[in-house]
Amino acid sequence: MGGVAAIAVGAATAEAASDTVKIGFNAPLTGFAAADGKSARLGAELAVEEINAKGGINGKRVELVIYDDQAKAVQAIPVAKKLIGQDGVKIAVSGSYSGPTRAAAGVFQEAGIPYISAYAVHPDITRAGPFVFRTSTMGKVQGRAGPKLIADIMGKKRVSIVTMNNDFGKSLSEGFKSVAADFGITVLNEYEYSLKDRQFGPIVASIKADNPEAIYAGGYYFTAGPLVSQLRVAGVTAPVIGQEGYDGDTFIKIAKEAAEGVLITTTLDRDSKVPVIRRFIEAFERKAGFGADMVSASTHTAINVAVAAMRKAGTDDPKAIRDTIAATRNFTAATGTIGFNALGEVYKPVQVQVVRGGAWHHFAVIDDPKLLAPPTE
Repeated sequence: MGGVAAIAVGAATAEAASDTVKIGFNAPLTGFAAADGKSARLGAELAVEEINAKGGINGKRVELVIYDDQAKAVQAIPVAKKLIGQDGVKIAVSGSYSGPTRAAAGVFQEAGIPYISAYAVHPDITRAGPFVFRTSTMGKVQGRAGPKLIADIMGKKRVSIVTMNNDFGKSLSEGFKSVAADFGITVLNEYEYSLKDRQFGPIVASIKADNPEAIYAGGYYFTAGPLVSQLRVAGVTAPVIGQEGYDGDTFIKIAKEAAEGVLITTTLDRDSKVPVIRRFIEAFERKAGFGADMVSASTHTAINVAVAAMRKAGTDDPKAIRDTIAATRNFTAATGTIGFNALGEVYKPVQVQVVRGGAWHHFAVIDDPKLLAPPTE
């Protein structure tokens, strides 16, 4: 296991093990994605604390069994096998990125154990089989929201695209390009970079020469922060439209004043007045000491979906739990209303957030059932 150890959250004592229900959880607690891993873990832990405070699952306490997958597919496979073979979980949640989630999904599917992806976006995750679900918007679907935002809401037509060369980045850009022409958008150029890149001089110079009206730039907070900063230093003033990988306080800390005005498509509305969402945002900040983000809201949502299904199933039989998850409709959670289609995907509106005054705030909502419909097979 390469030194990977489990962290158990929610179980009172070893003697009380028979009175607990285990939920497996993998997240990148160390490595390049550790900040997201921390948010993922805290969101999941908050959900478990709230569930146990209300009596757990039919009187049994919930125990969250957590492993670090380091955001690596090669690490996620043994983690999944250990959760199933050693820990005996009957359901698990991924609080990790697309690569490890895709890898683990096949293991859980083969074992017949339900597995819920909280925020990984790659389309093939749910195609692992009927035991795999996703409570977030898949990458290509979120990408299709970009042209709607840029053309219809912002009134911009000439766009440069910056694509991070991994599952996450490619799926977003593919979604964007698939509908760009429908909104009258001209893609001037597309530039690619790797996950390890932090210096973007050639890309910035090319974008400056493009003179776009808007920049659609995929990335995580640790790549997007430097990219946005370098664009502004070079005098590029076109609005930058990112996605959920930017979502969190860390992006703003890295980009500093360059973050102001950046827009993203995501799943959490910080300014929401919906009671369930408002309670989550406030409770998370009390627990974590920093603001809620897409990652924490997504893992909180996925854990609650899992627990609701286990309560309703009334058994620890994985097949019964899987069937109950599949039948979920109109379940209100921190990231909106959850209901699954035949592929285990959800439809939900896309939230648009903007950095204003050094913090994320509501900008718009894109709610177009045709544009945002996930695949069903």
